[in-house]
Amino acid sequence: MTRHTVQVRRIYDQAAADDGLRILVDRVWPRGIRKEAAAITEWAKDVAPSTELRKWYGHVPEKFAEFETRYRDELAQPAQQEALDHLRTLAKESTVTLLTATKDVEHSQAAVLAGLLRES
Repeated sequence: MTRHTVQVRRIYDQAAADDGLRILVDRVWPRGIRKEAAAITEWAKDVAPSTELRKWYGHVPEKFAEFETRYRDELAQPAQQEALDHLRTLAKESTVTLLTATKDVEHSQAAVLAGLLRES
């Protein structure tokens, strides 16, 4: 089985020819982006961190390790697990670009998801 690329980008960046499936993994729609112009394949809200976890984390890099642990725990819940399994299926079939609005993509839920998809 061919292993496809999983990459992470900001939704505000221009779509690239090698993006494959572009999947938004934020719970809240990004500011300033029109849905018609977003160039996304899918909006996977169910795989995004809970509002409570997102607010606790606040994109503070020093909290990232704990955020990742808590987020992985959330992803083990049935609805989130189903959404993650769907992403795994897509990643096995095609190149996937996980999109997020955060400025620091290396310390985001998209980075955690990309790591999980690459492990699969």
